[in-house]
Formats: sequence, C-alpha cells, structure tokens
Amino acid sequence: MGTSEASIIQLKEELTKKRGDSVTFALVNELVGSGVTGNNTLRGNEERLGSRSMKLTVDVLRHAVAVDDWDDQKSVIDLRMAAQTQLREWAQKKLRDAIITSLGEIDGTAFESATGAARTTWNTNNADRVLFGSSTANYTANFASAAASIAASEQLGPLTLSLMKRLAQKASPKIKPIYVKEMDQEWYVAFIGSRSWRNLTENSPTTNVLTLANRDARIRGEDNPLFTGDSLVWDGIILREIPEIQPLLAVSGSAGTAIEPVYLCGAQAIGIGWAQRTKSTTDLTDYGFLHGVGVQEIRAIKKLRFGTDPTVDTTTPKDHGIVTAFVAAASD
Repeated sequence: MGTSEASIIQLKEELTKKRGDSVTFALVNELVGSGVTGNNTLRGNEERLGSRSMKLTVDVLRHAVAVDDWDDQKSVIDLRMAAQTQLREWAQKKLRDAIITSLGEIDGTAFESATGAARTTWNTNNADRVLFGSSTANYTANFASAAASIAASEQLGPLTLSLMKRLAQKASPKIKPIYVKEMDQEWYVAFIGSRSWRNLTENSPTTNVLTLANRDARIRGEDNPLFTGDSLVWDGIILREIPEIQPLLAVSGSAGTAIEPVYLCGAQAIGIGWAQRTKSTTDLTDYGFLHGVGVQEIRAIKKLRFGTDPTVDTTTPKDHGIVTAFVAAASD
C-alpha cells in the first residue's frame, strides 16, 4: 500500500482533512510514443497523455460489543480490553476481505453476485488481461464457455505465472510493475489461494522448477521460504499465498473441475479511499452498568478500472493493474 500511482494498492486520504463523500483516482497510462530525433519538429508530434479517472464513494463501517459490570467482575480477564482487541482484529479482517473481493470484482460487482452476461462483458473488455487455464487458446468471449474449457490438468505452475507476466507486459495499456528502490528492480505480485499454492509448490517436488529454484538459488537454512512459508519469487514475480482466496462457486471447468482465481498485480490494481481511519468508540448506558465498546471507519475499496472509450472515462472499462487467471484447483 502507498499513496503514489506506483503502489499496487493506492491510498487516498484527502477526505480525512476535508469534507466530502468521494475520492478520485487518476489512472495514468505509460507513454508509448517514439518522440522525435535530430532537428525534427516536436510541435504536432506530441503524444496525448493517457489519463483517465475513477471515483470511489466512501461509506461508514461500524461494529460494537457490550459488556456489563457483572460479567466483567466474574471474568478472570479484562473483558473491555478483550473487546477492543477483538474489534481491532475484526476491522483488519474486514479490510482484508474487502481487498480480496475487489480483486475478483466484475466491473464493481462481487464475482459471485455478477450475472453471466456481466461476466461475459467483463471478459470481452479484458481479453488482453485474462487467462483461462494454462493457454491463451482457451479464451472465448463468453465467460462460461471459456471457464468450461479448463481441464483438470491445467493447474497453476511456474510456466503459467510467466505467461501471466507476459500478458501484463503486452496488455494495452501495459500493466506497469512496481519499482522497489532498495533492490533497484521491477516486480509484479501474484496473490494465490491455498489450493493453487499447493499445486504450485507441492506437485512433483523433485522436478518442480519453482521448488528447485528456491531450493538451489536462494539462501540455505531456516530462512529459506520453503521452510518458513514466506513469499516465493519466480521470473520477476513475488508470490504470496492468501488462504482467503477461495475456489469459485458459480462456475466450473471441464467435467466439473473446481476453479480458483489467481491475481497478478501491478501498479494501481486496487484503490482505497479513507475519510476516517479506524477508531475506537464507547457508550455507557443503564446507569453506568452497561459498557459498549465499538469501532468505526469511513472508507471505500474497489478494483481500479479505466474506460477505453476515447472520450468517456467509464465506457468499456478495463481492470487497470491486474491480470486474472482461472486455473484448475481440485479439493484436497
């Protein structure tokens, strides 16, 4: 997360200092023009800056628990303090779940709630940044038909990740990687559910090129991510397991194969607008006997999209910073 356009999850916090209910994200595409050389005239050969915008409307999120003096007296722990801890963890999980939901959104609607027609429209608009199984040949405009072409053998593997990276690089507009200054390197980040992580790391461990690369080319010892479960790396992609990314319930592959999404993210994949950061609240009622402890925040979280129409920001939208793959992911 960060406030610049180079962050995977871009934050906007101007509403924490002023009134309003929406924030606008500027989506600036990479320059692709050739420029001029020598004494050629630059006037008339300028490249139009591909700037688009997307507005997010914030909303209030609140939750609370109540503790009375008698329960607090009987308990061997401080229930009011425990309530604050639980509410803080609840808010963190809500933020995580909202980000995961946004990754899979179909033009602003959660995937499972989107209609078949909406999925097909999204699939058509994002043809250059979506992958079904392990081959681009599986793609058809109709989402259900494309998903049904995924064979049980088309699980997530290193070569599929490299294909996703190439799709990001070739997409129009290109999905920009993030630049890590300390490493002087550019990276994409892939968020992967547990089933696909299993397929990626456990299948044929003695010949799996990802396992061999992290075993033979990275530092040995207890810090090796093969032992710690930390991030793996492959072909300029940082790989993160996210157990909360679940197989899709609404669609399946060939012969009923379970399908799980994988999200390869570059800059400005997700936008978060804050109007009020998470804060604790209290309430005292019933003559001081009942103590309420709450938490509240005002925010919005959405996958950033841009319109490809030359004049209208919201027409024919594409996902700005994500390549989405759908791969086979059978249950354990």
